[in-house]
Amino acid sequence: MVRAVYDGIYRIIRSRIEAGDYAYQGFLPSENEFIAEFGCSHNTIRKALGLLAGEGYVHPIQGKGVRVIYRPLERAGFVLGGIESFKETAARNRLNVATRVSAFHDAVADARISKATGFARGEELVYVERIRLLDGAALILDRSYFLKSAVDGLTPEIAEKSIYEFFENELGIAIATSKRAITAERATELDARLLDLDGYDFLAVVTGQVFRSDGIMIECTQSRHRPDHFTFYSTATRGV
Repeated sequence: MVRAVYDGIYRIIRSRIEAGDYAYQGFLPSENEFIAEFGCSHNTIRKALGLLAGEGYVHPIQGKGVRVIYRPLERAGFVLGGIESFKETAARNRLNVATRVSAFHDAVADARISKATGFARGEELVYVERIRLLDGAALILDRSYFLKSAVDGLTPEIAEKSIYEFFENELGIAIATSKRAITAERATELDARLLDLDGYDFLAVVTGQVFRSDGIMIECTQSRHRPDHFTFYSTATRGV
């Protein structure tokens, strides 16, 4: 099955849930109703609903239907369990955002960079530093190292839009896995200079390694967030 078919249906239903068209704790229309609307098979609808269940939007109940369990967050929500670009997160949270590239240059992984990122010593990299602005306030600092051989053609202009779109649409890179760690850290002089800290002296820091489909790591990014604007969440199910 072409993923675009059920992925498109998933996105439509998700947007309706986020807009409140399907009420929290209510039930979605039946599979047959969705099949009639979208002109697709049961299997296609089930795949779309499976994606929604995996992201915590709905919960299937045997013999009853699919219940909506999504509630909007008061703060912008960054998904831990999925792989989502900043642009996609902004669209999902309906945020007014902009990205400003504050540094862009080649680098070689020395001992310090290798230890911090996981890239092998001597690896040729591209360093990209981006300030994320929400409603005009600089609230996130992304410091990224990319494997140079994997990002041929990357420019500051592309980095201000969406590097993941460049990966997938221009380079044909399949992003397969992301590993993340969350810490709370003291704000540095660089943080104070580039971000609107509003008196905060610590940040929520998410460090992520991204691997393409062949298992090669192509990115390590440290995202430094002002803590009062963001919620990091994940969805889990308990196996029986």
